[in-house]
Amino acid sequence: MDQKSGNSRRTFLKTSAAAVAGGTLTGDLLLAGAGVHSSAGEQPLRLGVVGCGGRGGGAVGDALAADPDVTLVAMADVFPDHLNNKLRSLKRRHGDRIAVSEETKFTGFDAYQQMFDANLIDVVILATPPHFRPKQFAAAVDAGLHVFCEKPVAVDAPGVRSVIETSKKAKAKGLNVVSGLCWRYDPGVSETMKRVMDGAIGDIVAIQENYLTGELWHRGNKEAWSPMEYQLRNWLYFAWLSGDHNVEQHIHSLDKGSWAMGDKPPLRCVGIGGRQVRKHEKYGHIFDHHSVIYEYPNNVRMFSFTRQQDNTYSNTEDYFLGTNGSCNVLARQIRNRAGEITWRYSGPRASMYRVEHEHLFKAIHAGKPINNGDYMALSTMVAIMGRMATYTGSSISWEEAINSDVVLGPQNYEWGQVDVPPVALPGITENVG
Repeated sequence: MDQKSGNSRRTFLKTSAAAVAGGTLTGDLLLAGAGVHSSAGEQPLRLGVVGCGGRGGGAVGDALAADPDVTLVAMADVFPDHLNNKLRSLKRRHGDRIAVSEETKFTGFDAYQQMFDANLIDVVILATPPHFRPKQFAAAVDAGLHVFCEKPVAVDAPGVRSVIETSKKAKAKGLNVVSGLCWRYDPGVSETMKRVMDGAIGDIVAIQENYLTGELWHRGNKEAWSPMEYQLRNWLYFAWLSGDHNVEQHIHSLDKGSWAMGDKPPLRCVGIGGRQVRKHEKYGHIFDHHSVIYEYPNNVRMFSFTRQQDNTYSNTEDYFLGTNGSCNVLARQIRNRAGEITWRYSGPRASMYRVEHEHLFKAIHAGKPINNGDYMALSTMVAIMGRMATYTGSSISWEEAINSDVVLGPQNYEWGQVDVPPVALPGITENVG
């Protein structure tokens, strides 16, 4: 296509922790700088990337740093200029480990399928806007590919359900699925979470998740761009593409809260949100702040706050309150009930972005697949559920959320008009996915 451009609860949590072993760190990969190498006689792994923006390019660099026997051989993006700009940048940084030719560059809405049909790659990085991830993930698994899948994995409940089914298929086929929920692969955070799950702060009674930050990028507009092209190039600001920032960005915080709760869904949630600063139409229709309270069994609450507003207080941290103490996850420290630090992580440091790829390649070489599909789908749905609560002002049950049939986005992908929904008005807006 042309470019147109706790004993009770604690035991439960410890047992549940085993289910996320694919996203925790053990053994040699805890060592900073540990690399992954192919066994003698193995062919180098051929890597492809779908989505050639900043995250796609960053993930390629992390993958190449994780394993010297990986080569990038194919790239796909809806926009040729995105692809070519990123290709030039990658060649400058990585030289002959970038083996992408004119014949292995694919563009258009079906670029990912063109790449998969060409049978060029063993592993794919999926880094397009989240809306496209369920279909691309399904196509990758159908093609027999190992997958690194960026977060979030969907923007609506039907997309999440699709991802759950594709993850099951990947398990049956022995394929690896690694999630871009990167804090699960950070050595310090992993060790901190292990101690929490082992009862270092007693039973968790409350969680506070903060992701308070400033505005993000905007790519502007050009007269030649159709509404579809404008929205794709500024995808953060349209819920059908990003899921709103409670889904696209705050999922990192919600994922750590979900991890602490044993990767079990909340019972229900209520939320408050709106659009105070982000008033110009260039920002689409998403909110600039969300506050959501998630209710879990045993009367446990997760209080979730995210904001994207310049010149405001910034804080990104996970605060876990337990019966015997507390934990600041990103500070990697545990305190007793008197507030004294009783433990602080002092182990190896490593880039979580590289470590997640080290896990992926080690699993491929060892023939021992890992699959992060369950938690990446769960955390995405928790985030979507929160958006549903803030947009409508309603109390949303898990069953209502996961069973929603609302699909966000157009039925067909083509250059031209794409309507922008009105900004949600809590108490008035209904039936949003």
